[in-house]
Amino acid sequence: MSRVLLVGLGEVGVRAARQLVETPGVDRVLVAGHRHRRVDELVESLGTRAESIDFRPGDPIPNVDAVACALPDDLDVKVVMTAVEQGVAVASCADAAPTIDRLRALADSARERAVTVALGCGIAPGLADVLARHGAEAFDEVDEIAVARFGCAGPASVASVRSERSAPARDWYDGAWRSIDRPAEEIVWFPEPIGARDCRSVTGGASLLVDAFPGVPCIGVRLGEAQRRRFAVRRRVGDEGEWGAARVEVYGRRGRERDVVVYGVIERTAVAAGTVLAVAAAQLCGAAGATIHRPGVHGLAALVEPVIFLSELSARGVRVATFEGAPVG
Repeated sequence: MSRVLLVGLGEVGVRAARQLVETPGVDRVLVAGHRHRRVDELVESLGTRAESIDFRPGDPIPNVDAVACALPDDLDVKVVMTAVEQGVAVASCADAAPTIDRLRALADSARERAVTVALGCGIAPGLADVLARHGAEAFDEVDEIAVARFGCAGPASVASVRSERSAPARDWYDGAWRSIDRPAEEIVWFPEPIGARDCRSVTGGASLLVDAFPGVPCIGVRLGEAQRRRFAVRRRVGDEGEWGAARVEVYGRRGRERDVVVYGVIERTAVAAGTVLAVAAAQLCGAAGATIHRPGVHGLAALVEPVIFLSELSARGVRVATFEGAPVG
Protein backbone atom coordinates (compact mmCIF):
# COMPACT_ATOMS: atom_id res chain seq x y z
CA MET A 1 0.00 0.00 0.00
CA SER A 2 1.70 3.22 -1.21
CA ARG A 3 1.11 6.51 0.53
CA VAL A 4 2.25 9.91 -0.75
CA LEU A 5 2.35 13.21 1.12
CA LEU A 6 1.55 16.18 -1.14
CA VAL A 7 2.69 19.49 0.36
CA GLY A 8 1.70 22.84 -1.12
CA LEU A 9 -1.58 23.78 -2.77
CA GLY A 10 -0.56 26.40 -5.26
CA GLU A 11 -1.39 25.89 -8.93
CA VAL A 12 1.14 23.06 -9.37
CA GLY A 13 0.28 21.30 -6.09
CA VAL A 14 -3.44 21.15 -6.85
CA ARG A 15 -2.81 19.55 -10.25
CA ALA A 16 -0.30 17.12 -8.75
CA ALA A 17 -2.82 16.03 -6.12
CA ARG A 18 -5.41 15.28 -8.80
CA GLN A 19 -2.89 13.22 -10.76
CA LEU A 20 -1.75 11.28 -7.71
CA VAL A 21 -5.23 10.13 -6.67
CA GLU A 22 -5.75 8.81 -10.21
CA THR A 23 -2.49 6.82 -10.20
CA PRO A 24 -2.84 3.03 -9.86
CA GLY A 25 -0.50 1.89 -7.11
CA VAL A 26 -0.89 5.07 -5.07
CA ASP A 27 -3.43 4.05 -2.48
CA ARG A 28 -3.47 7.13 -0.27
CA VAL A 29 -2.64 10.81 -0.81
CA LEU A 30 -2.17 12.95 2.28
CA VAL A 31 -2.78 16.59 1.35
CA ALA A 32 -1.26 19.48 3.31
CA GLY A 33 -1.62 23.22 2.83
CA HIS A 34 -1.58 26.31 5.00
CA ARG A 35 -5.28 27.10 4.50
CA HIS A 36 -7.46 24.45 6.17
CA ARG A 37 -10.58 25.43 4.26
CA ARG A 38 -8.82 25.12 0.89
CA VAL A 39 -7.35 21.75 1.88
CA ASP A 40 -10.72 20.41 2.97
CA GLU A 41 -12.43 21.61 -0.21
CA LEU A 42 -9.76 20.02 -2.41
CA VAL A 43 -9.77 16.72 -0.52
CA GLU A 44 -13.55 16.49 -0.80
CA SER A 45 -13.28 16.93 -4.58
CA LEU A 46 -10.54 14.28 -4.87
CA GLY A 47 -12.57 11.39 -3.50
CA THR A 48 -11.90 8.67 -0.94
CA ARG A 49 -8.20 8.14 -1.70
CA ALA A 50 -7.30 11.60 -0.42
CA GLU A 51 -7.27 12.91 3.12
CA SER A 52 -6.24 16.17 4.70
CA ILE A 53 -3.39 16.32 7.17
CA ASP A 54 -2.20 19.05 9.52
CA PHE A 55 1.42 19.36 8.37
CA ARG A 56 3.76 22.35 8.22
CA PRO A 57 7.30 22.59 6.78
CA GLY A 58 9.66 21.53 9.58
CA ASP A 59 7.17 19.04 11.06
CA PRO A 60 8.14 15.35 11.06
CA ILE A 61 7.16 13.54 7.86
CA PRO A 62 4.20 11.18 8.53
CA ASN A 63 4.24 7.49 7.59
CA VAL A 64 4.44 7.71 3.78
CA ASP A 65 6.49 6.16 0.98
CA ALA A 66 7.23 9.43 -0.82
CA VAL A 67 6.73 13.18 -0.60
CA ALA A 68 5.69 15.49 -3.46
CA CYS A 69 6.72 19.03 -2.59
CA ALA A 70 5.21 22.04 -4.41
CA LEU A 71 6.36 24.81 -2.08
CA PRO A 72 8.52 27.85 -2.84
CA ASP A 73 12.21 28.12 -1.91
CA ASP A 74 12.84 28.11 1.88
CA LEU A 75 9.72 26.08 2.64
CA ASP A 76 10.65 23.54 -0.02
CA VAL A 77 14.15 23.18 1.45
CA LYS A 78 12.69 22.60 4.94
CA VAL A 79 10.49 19.76 3.75
CA VAL A 80 13.21 18.11 1.67
CA MET A 81 15.73 18.33 4.53
CA THR A 82 13.25 16.68 6.91
CA ALA A 83 12.48 13.94 4.39
CA VAL A 84 16.18 13.19 3.93
CA GLU A 85 16.75 13.07 7.69
CA GLN A 86 13.90 10.58 8.06
CA GLY A 87 14.87 8.49 5.03
CA VAL A 88 11.78 9.28 2.94
CA ALA A 89 12.05 9.71 -0.85
CA VAL A 90 11.01 13.16 -2.04
CA ALA A 91 10.25 14.96 -5.31
CA SER A 92 10.60 18.75 -5.50
CA CYS A 93 9.55 21.14 -8.27
CA ALA A 94 11.83 23.98 -7.13
CA ASP A 95 13.40 25.74 -10.12
CA ALA A 96 15.35 28.72 -8.73
CA ALA A 97 19.13 28.37 -8.92
CA PRO A 98 19.82 29.25 -5.23
CA THR A 99 17.22 26.73 -4.04
CA ILE A 100 18.52 24.00 -6.34
CA ASP A 101 22.05 24.62 -5.06
CA ARG A 102 20.89 24.29 -1.42
CA LEU A 103 19.11 21.04 -2.23
CA ARG A 104 22.07 19.63 -4.18
CA ALA A 105 24.17 20.21 -1.04
CA LEU A 106 22.08 17.47 0.64
CA ALA A 107 23.55 14.83 -1.69
CA ASP A 108 25.95 13.28 0.83
CA SER A 109 23.25 13.04 3.51
CA ALA A 110 20.83 11.50 1.04
CA ARG A 111 23.35 8.87 -0.07
CA GLU A 112 24.22 8.01 3.55
CA ARG A 113 20.53 7.44 4.31
CA ALA A 114 19.86 5.67 0.97
CA VAL A 115 17.26 8.30 0.10
CA THR A 116 16.40 9.39 -3.44
CA VAL A 117 15.72 13.10 -3.95
CA ALA A 118 14.26 14.06 -7.33
CA LEU A 119 14.86 17.74 -8.11
CA GLY A 120 13.38 20.10 -10.66
CA CYS A 121 10.16 18.17 -11.26
CA GLY A 122 8.43 20.74 -13.49
CA ILE A 123 8.66 21.67 -17.17
CA ALA A 124 12.25 23.01 -17.18
CA PRO A 125 13.96 21.79 -15.17
CA GLY A 126 11.99 18.54 -15.28
CA LEU A 127 10.31 17.38 -18.46
CA ALA A 128 12.98 19.16 -20.53
CA ASP A 129 15.68 17.14 -18.75
CA VAL A 130 13.92 13.89 -19.64
CA LEU A 131 13.73 15.02 -23.27
CA ALA A 132 17.43 15.82 -23.23
CA ARG A 133 18.15 12.27 -22.04
CA HIS A 134 15.83 10.85 -24.69
CA GLY A 135 17.55 12.90 -27.40
CA ALA A 136 21.03 12.01 -26.18
CA GLU A 137 20.28 8.31 -26.63
CA ALA A 138 20.03 8.93 -30.39
CA PHE A 139 23.73 9.87 -30.65
CA ASP A 140 27.07 8.16 -30.25
CA GLU A 141 28.44 11.38 -28.74
CA VAL A 142 26.61 14.50 -27.51
CA ASP A 143 28.40 17.86 -27.67
CA GLU A 144 25.69 20.38 -26.81
CA ILE A 145 22.33 20.58 -24.99
CA ALA A 146 20.24 23.75 -25.15
CA VAL A 147 17.01 24.09 -23.15
CA ALA A 148 14.54 26.96 -23.29
CA ARG A 149 11.30 27.53 -21.38
CA PHE A 150 8.45 29.99 -21.42
CA GLY A 151 5.61 30.08 -18.90
CA CYS A 152 4.84 30.29 -15.19
CA ALA A 153 2.49 28.35 -12.91
CA GLY A 154 1.60 30.89 -10.23
CA PRO A 155 2.82 33.94 -8.29
CA ALA A 156 5.83 32.12 -6.80
CA SER A 157 6.77 30.87 -10.26
CA VAL A 158 6.52 34.38 -11.73
CA ALA A 159 8.75 35.73 -8.97
CA SER A 160 11.27 32.95 -9.54
CA VAL A 161 11.42 33.58 -13.30
CA ARG A 162 11.93 37.31 -12.87
CA SER A 163 14.62 36.76 -10.25
CA GLU A 164 16.45 34.29 -12.48
CA ARG A 165 16.28 36.58 -15.52
CA SER A 166 17.52 39.61 -13.62
CA ALA A 167 20.54 37.83 -12.09
CA PRO A 168 23.93 37.14 -13.69
CA ALA A 169 23.87 33.72 -15.33
CA ARG A 170 26.15 30.76 -15.72
CA ASP A 171 26.28 28.21 -18.49
CA TRP A 172 28.49 25.18 -19.07
CA TYR A 173 30.88 26.02 -21.91
CA ASP A 174 33.79 23.93 -23.15
CA GLY A 175 33.68 21.76 -20.00
CA ALA A 176 33.67 24.58 -17.40
CA TRP A 177 31.29 27.10 -15.89
CA ARG A 178 31.18 30.43 -17.70
CA SER A 179 29.75 33.55 -16.07
CA ILE A 180 27.49 35.87 -18.05
CA ASP A 181 27.09 39.16 -16.21
CA ARG A 182 24.51 40.65 -18.54
CA PRO A 183 22.72 37.94 -20.51
CA ALA A 184 21.35 39.22 -23.81
CA GLU A 185 17.87 38.48 -25.11
CA GLU A 186 17.59 36.13 -28.07
CA ILE A 187 14.55 34.85 -29.89
CA VAL A 188 13.53 31.22 -29.29
CA TRP A 189 10.82 29.54 -31.34
CA PHE A 190 8.38 27.52 -29.25
CA PRO A 191 5.40 25.51 -30.50
CA GLU A 192 2.25 27.56 -31.15
CA PRO A 193 0.40 29.30 -29.55
CA ILE A 194 3.53 30.53 -27.76
CA GLY A 195 5.57 31.09 -30.92
CA ALA A 196 8.66 33.35 -30.93
CA ARG A 197 9.71 34.75 -27.55
CA ASP A 198 12.68 36.67 -26.22
CA CYS A 199 14.66 34.48 -23.84
CA ARG A 200 17.73 35.06 -21.70
CA SER A 201 20.39 32.69 -20.33
CA VAL A 202 19.80 31.70 -16.69
CA THR A 203 21.53 29.45 -14.18
CA GLY A 204 18.53 27.54 -12.77
CA GLY A 205 18.43 23.93 -13.90
CA ALA A 206 21.76 23.99 -15.74
CA SER A 207 23.59 22.32 -12.84
CA LEU A 208 21.17 19.37 -12.90
CA LEU A 209 21.91 18.83 -16.58
CA VAL A 210 25.66 19.10 -16.04
CA ASP A 211 25.37 16.47 -13.27
CA ALA A 212 23.38 14.17 -15.56
CA PHE A 213 25.60 14.62 -18.65
CA PRO A 214 29.16 14.84 -17.28
CA GLY A 215 30.82 14.38 -20.68
CA VAL A 216 28.87 17.02 -22.59
CA PRO A 217 30.99 20.17 -23.10
CA CYS A 218 28.23 22.75 -23.67
CA ILE A 219 24.93 23.03 -21.74
CA GLY A 220 22.75 26.12 -21.44
CA VAL A 221 19.28 27.08 -20.19
CA ARG A 222 17.27 30.07 -21.42
CA LEU A 223 14.12 31.51 -19.91
CA GLY A 224 11.40 33.73 -21.34
CA GLU A 225 9.89 36.77 -19.62
CA ALA A 226 7.06 35.97 -17.20
CA GLN A 227 3.65 37.05 -18.37
CA ARG A 228 1.97 39.81 -16.40
CA ARG A 229 -1.12 38.64 -14.49
CA ARG A 230 -3.77 40.23 -12.34
CA PHE A 231 -3.47 37.99 -9.29
CA ALA A 232 -6.24 39.78 -7.41
CA VAL A 233 -8.74 38.37 -9.89
CA ARG A 234 -10.07 34.99 -8.72
CA ARG A 235 -9.70 32.24 -11.28
CA ARG A 236 -12.83 30.79 -12.78
CA VAL A 237 -13.81 27.18 -12.18
CA GLY A 238 -12.15 25.03 -14.84
CA ASP A 239 -9.52 27.64 -15.63
CA GLU A 240 -6.34 25.61 -16.13
CA GLY A 241 -4.04 28.62 -16.27
CA GLU A 242 -1.74 30.01 -18.90
CA TRP A 243 0.18 28.26 -21.64
CA GLY A 244 3.77 27.28 -21.19
CA ALA A 245 6.29 25.64 -23.47
CA ALA A 246 9.74 24.10 -23.59
CA ARG A 247 12.20 23.58 -26.42
CA VAL A 248 15.06 21.12 -26.13
CA GLU A 249 17.89 20.90 -28.66
CA VAL A 250 20.45 18.09 -28.49
CA TYR A 251 23.48 18.21 -30.82
CA GLY A 252 25.77 15.26 -31.36
CA ARG A 253 27.42 12.81 -33.70
CA ARG A 254 26.33 9.52 -35.22
CA GLY A 255 29.45 8.03 -36.69
CA ARG A 256 31.02 10.93 -38.62
CA GLU A 257 27.78 12.85 -39.10
CA ARG A 258 26.82 15.74 -36.81
CA ASP A 259 23.08 16.16 -36.32
CA VAL A 260 20.51 17.71 -34.00
CA VAL A 261 17.18 16.61 -32.56
CA VAL A 262 14.70 19.26 -31.43
CA TYR A 263 11.79 18.49 -29.12
CA GLY A 264 8.95 20.78 -28.18
CA VAL A 265 6.15 20.66 -25.66
CA ILE A 266 3.19 22.96 -25.23
CA GLU A 267 0.72 22.69 -22.34
CA ARG A 268 -0.89 24.71 -19.58
CA THR A 269 2.12 25.37 -17.38
CA ALA A 270 0.53 24.32 -14.08
CA VAL A 271 -0.98 21.18 -15.64
CA ALA A 272 2.33 20.03 -17.12
CA ALA A 273 4.37 20.81 -14.00
CA GLY A 274 1.82 19.18 -11.69
CA THR A 275 1.73 16.05 -13.84
CA VAL A 276 5.52 15.77 -13.92
CA LEU A 277 5.70 16.19 -10.13
CA ALA A 278 2.99 13.59 -9.57
CA VAL A 279 4.54 10.98 -11.90
CA ALA A 280 7.98 11.47 -10.33
CA ALA A 281 6.58 11.08 -6.80
CA ALA A 282 4.57 8.03 -7.84
CA GLN A 283 7.64 6.37 -9.38
CA LEU A 284 9.58 7.05 -6.18
CA CYS A 285 7.22 4.61 -4.47
CA GLY A 286 7.05 2.10 -7.34
CA ALA A 287 3.87 3.28 -9.09
CA ALA A 288 3.21 4.91 -12.51
CA GLY A 289 5.00 2.20 -14.48
CA ALA A 290 8.46 2.30 -12.91
CA THR A 291 10.44 2.52 -9.71
CA ILE A 292 12.95 5.32 -9.11
CA HIS A 293 15.66 4.42 -6.62
CA ARG A 294 19.03 6.10 -6.89
CA PRO A 295 20.20 7.40 -3.50
CA GLY A 296 21.41 10.98 -3.64
CA VAL A 297 20.09 14.21 -5.16
CA HIS A 298 19.43 14.16 -8.90
CA GLY A 299 17.51 15.84 -11.68
CA LEU A 300 15.09 13.76 -13.73
CA ALA A 301 17.59 13.21 -16.57
CA ALA A 302 19.65 11.09 -14.18
CA LEU A 303 16.71 9.26 -12.61
CA VAL A 304 13.99 8.19 -15.01
CA GLU A 305 13.74 5.89 -18.01
CA PRO A 306 12.71 8.42 -20.71
CA VAL A 307 10.32 6.29 -22.80
CA ILE A 308 8.40 5.01 -19.77
CA PHE A 309 8.21 8.46 -18.21
CA LEU A 310 7.16 10.20 -21.44
CA SER A 311 4.60 7.50 -22.18
CA GLU A 312 3.08 8.00 -18.72
CA LEU A 313 2.90 11.75 -19.31
CA SER A 314 1.35 11.21 -22.73
CA ALA A 315 -1.33 8.95 -21.23
CA ARG A 316 -2.19 11.84 -18.91
CA GLY A 317 -2.43 14.35 -21.76
CA VAL A 318 1.05 15.95 -21.65
CA ARG A 319 2.43 15.16 -25.09
CA VAL A 320 5.78 15.95 -26.64
CA ALA A 321 6.73 16.10 -30.30
CA THR A 322 9.76 16.62 -32.46
CA PHE A 323 9.65 19.81 -34.49
CA GLU A 324 8.67 17.64 -37.46
CA GLY A 325 5.48 16.82 -35.55
CA ALA A 326 6.24 13.19 -34.70
CA PRO A 327 5.18 11.94 -31.25
CA VAL A 328 7.87 11.00 -28.73
CA GLY A 329 7.70 8.05 -26.37
